[in-house]
Amino acid sequence: MTNDADHAAGQAAAGRQFVILSSQATSEDGTLPAIGARLDIVEKLALANTSPECDGVEDVLFGPGIRIELTPNQDPVNQMLVTVTEEEIGWQVITRLINHFQWKLLDPDTGREMSPGADA
Repeated sequence: MTNDADHAAGQAAAGRQFVILSSQATSEDGTLPAIGARLDIVEKLALANTSPECDGVEDVLFGPGIRIELTPNQDPVNQMLVTVTEEEIGWQVITRLINHFQWKLLDPDTGREMSPGADA
């Protein structure tokens, strides 16, 4: 997904999955840069109306039209899986999170990436 991407991603159907990554470049050794500390990410996402269903269970976070999965026991977090659960609002929420937190979004089906500030 780039600035010239078609609106197929914007019409993300429920159940469609994307990977959230750091917008920083991959390190020289090929490892993914960290998005951030797990607790910090969970706290920041809570301010964006995205949080776990139960306190203390922070592997799956729920927000308007989306579900975000964090790798269990991974700290710092290198990537997160986001699933569209309601297509009417999910894509707007994903786009806002990407821009607000300066993350990168990868569509694993197409290999396209959307960087912060890019139009979907």
